[in-house]
Amino acid sequence: MTEADRIFARFPSFIQEFIYRHGWESLRDVQMSAAKTIFETENNLLLTSATASGKTEAAFFPVLSDVYENPPESVAVLYIAPLKSLINDQFARIEELLDESRIKVTHWHGDVAASHKKKLLEEPRGILQITPESLESMLINRSNDIVRLFSGLRYVIIDEIHTLIGLDRGSQIICQLCRIAHLIGHTPRRIGLSATIGDPEKAAEWLASGTDKPTDIPLFPQGKITWRLGLEHFYIQDMNEDQSKDAPSVDNAQKHKKAELDPGYEYMYDCVKNKKSLVFSNSREETEYVTATLRQIAAKRGEKDIFLIHHGNLSASLREEAEQKMKDEDTMAVTCATVTMELGIDIGKLERIIQNDSPNSVSSFLQRLGRSGRRGEPPEMMMVFREENPLPNTPLPQLIPWSLLRAIAIIQLYIEERFIEPPINKKLPFSLLFQQTLSIIGSSGELTPKRLAEKVLSLPPFKDVSKEDYRTLILSMLQNDYLEMTEEKGLIVGLAGEKLLNSFKFYAVFKDSEDFTVRCESDEIGTITTPPPVGDRFALAGRVWEVEELDVRRKLIYVKPVLGKMEVSWPGDYGEIHTKILERMKKVLIEDTDYPYLKQNAKKRLEVARNIARNTGMLEHSLVHLGGYSYALFPWLGTRSFRTLRKFIQQNSKEFKVGGLEFEGCCYMTFKMESDPHAFIESLAKKADLHGIDCLSLVASSEIPVFEKYDNYIPSDLLRQAYAVDKLRSDEAENRLRDILKEY
Repeated sequence: MTEADRIFARFPSFIQEFIYRHGWESLRDVQMSAAKTIFETENNLLLTSATASGKTEAAFFPVLSDVYENPPESVAVLYIAPLKSLINDQFARIEELLDESRIKVTHWHGDVAASHKKKLLEEPRGILQITPESLESMLINRSNDIVRLFSGLRYVIIDEIHTLIGLDRGSQIICQLCRIAHLIGHTPRRIGLSATIGDPEKAAEWLASGTDKPTDIPLFPQGKITWRLGLEHFYIQDMNEDQSKDAPSVDNAQKHKKAELDPGYEYMYDCVKNKKSLVFSNSREETEYVTATLRQIAAKRGEKDIFLIHHGNLSASLREEAEQKMKDEDTMAVTCATVTMELGIDIGKLERIIQNDSPNSVSSFLQRLGRSGRRGEPPEMMMVFREENPLPNTPLPQLIPWSLLRAIAIIQLYIEERFIEPPINKKLPFSLLFQQTLSIIGSSGELTPKRLAEKVLSLPPFKDVSKEDYRTLILSMLQNDYLEMTEEKGLIVGLAGEKLLNSFKFYAVFKDSEDFTVRCESDEIGTITTPPPVGDRFALAGRVWEVEELDVRRKLIYVKPVLGKMEVSWPGDYGEIHTKILERMKKVLIEDTDYPYLKQNAKKRLEVARNIARNTGMLEHSLVHLGGYSYALFPWLGTRSFRTLRKFIQQNSKEFKVGGLEFEGCCYMTFKMESDPHAFIESLAKKADLHGIDCLSLVASSEIPVFEKYDNYIPSDLLRQAYAVDKLRSDEAENRLRDILKEY
C-alpha cells in the first residue's frame, strides 16, 4: 500500500465519496502533507501553497476525520476568517463536504440570524466559523459560556493569515486564542492557511504564539510560472484611436473606433467584454469610479450592463449578489472590487483579471492574479495604467511613471527571486492593548491591578510592552474614566469604558468611521462617511444618488437613483511598500530588458522614462538639482525607511536652510535648499554614522501620531514611542545615506 493509499484509507467514507465525486484521481502534495502532520503528530501546521491548490480541503480532510471518529462534547473546530464573505463561501463548501456526516457547521458573524446562533449555544458541537470581531463579542458577553462552548476544542484554523500577521487584527486573534486556552485549560492545535507568505518561518512563529507546540511547514516544489500577463499604458487626455485598439477582446467592428470617453477605461471595457472577469482597484474610490465608467461605456455603446461592485462599504445583499452571480457559470458578469474579492472566495471559472493601476505588494499581485486560472487554465491578468499627459514644464519627478515601474518591479521580483514581502509584527501595539484591557476587565468583572497586568502582559502580542508603560496606560484609563478603582483597590470598567464596551463597534480593532447608512426605498445600498444635504448627489455602488431625506440622529440617508457619474472618497491609507520593490524599480530604469508582458503603449512609456532617467542623471545621483534652489531626492527606499530619512532631513533642515519639503508616496521628495548639496549629504551621512539615526528623536514632542482605532485614548508619550518603534526604520536609511555620499 502506498503512502497516498494509506492516508486515503484513514479518511471516513463521506470524505472518500467527496473525493470520488469531484473526480480527483490522487491526493495532492498539500493534502498528503497536511494529513501526515494531523494524523501522526501533535504539531501546529502552516499550509502555504498556491491559490486553488486545495489548502482548505487539505486542512479539513484529516481534521474532520479525527472529529468524526471521536467527537467532543463541545465545538471541536474553530475556523477564523478575516471576511464575512469568506466565511459564507467556506460554509457552503464545508456543508457539501459534511453532507452525509454527523458533524454540524455553524457560521457566526454580524449578518447571521440570531436563531442560527442560538442553536449552537444550546448544543455546541462541530465546527464554528467566525470572524475575529464576533469572537471578541463572545469572549466579553458570553464569558461564562466559553468553557461549555470550547471545552473539547481541538483545532483552530486561521484562513488567509497573510492578511492578519503584523496587524492589530491578527494580534487580536492571538490574544483571543490564548484567553480561550487559559479558560479551557489546554491549547488546541493551530492550522494557518495562505497562498502568499513571504517568510514561512516568521509566519509559523506568529501562528504558534503562546503555545508550546512546534509548527510543521511542508514545502512543495515550485513549478514553472505560466501566466497570461499584459501591462498597457494610456494618457488620459489623448483620444487617439491608436491608444486603445489593441485590447485582447476587441472585435473588428470596435477595433478602429475612436475612444469616446477615456482610452484607458475603454480598453478595460474591451478586455472584459464577453468574459467573466474581476476588475481590481486599490481603493473604494477607484472601484466606484471604474464601475460607473464601465456602465457609462456600456450605455453609450447600447450594450448590456453586466457590471457589479464589491467593497466593504456596500450592503451585505449587494456583496452577496456579486458573489452569487460570479459563481453562476451561466451568468456573464464583471465585478469591480477592492481587496474584499482578493481572498479565497471560490468564484468558479474566471477568465480574466484586470488590475487598475499597480498593486502595492507582491503578495497582493499574486492573490489577485490567483483569482483566475482555476480549473486547469493559467492565470490571466491585464494591468492598465492611466496618467495625465505631462506638460513641457512638468518637474522631473512627475515625468516618471511610478506605478508602471512598481508593477514591473513586483512582477520581476517574483519571477527572479520568488520574493514575497515578509511579515512584520508590531512591538508596541498600544491601541490593541487598550482594547484588550477593557475586554478582559469587561469579561472578568473586577481584577486587581497586579492580576490585570499578569493577564494582559502575558499575551504574546504585548511581550515588548514594559510594566512601566502599561502602568502609564492604566493610570490614563483611570483618569479618563475608562477604568474605575473600587474601595477594595480592584479595577472595574468605568462609565466611559462602559460606553465603549456597549457598542458593537468595540469588538473590531481596525479603524472605522461614523458611517451613515444609505437606503433607496426598502433596499440598503451601503454606507458613506459624510452625509450630503438634501438635494445633493453622491456616488455609491457604482451609481449616483440624490438625497431625499436625511435622518442625522439615526444616521440614515434616503435617496433616489439619478443618471450620471461622480467621485466619492473614504478615509484610509494604502499600506506599506517594501524597499526591495523600490530598489527593483531603479533597476528597471537602468537595465535595457524588454519585458515580454509590456504592450505597445507601455513599452513606449517605459522607453521614454528610461531616457529621461538617464539624461537627467537621477540614476547616478540620488540628489538631483532641478534648477535654482530646488532639489529632488530619489532614495529608493520603502515606506518606513523613506519616512525615517525624510524626518531625519527635516530634523537637520535649519543648518542647511532646507525648506518646502514635499513628497509623493515613497518614490521621491522635493525641497528648497540654499546650501551646498555635497556638504548637506556629507553632514547627514556623518551624523548617521557617528550616532546612528535615533528614531525616537525624530518624533517631535508636539506630534500625536494617531493611526490605529484606539490611539486617541493612548497617552501621547506612548504613541510617540510606538511610532518610533513600529513606523520608522533607521538601518536602511543610514545605509542609503552612505551610498548617496559615495555618488559625489
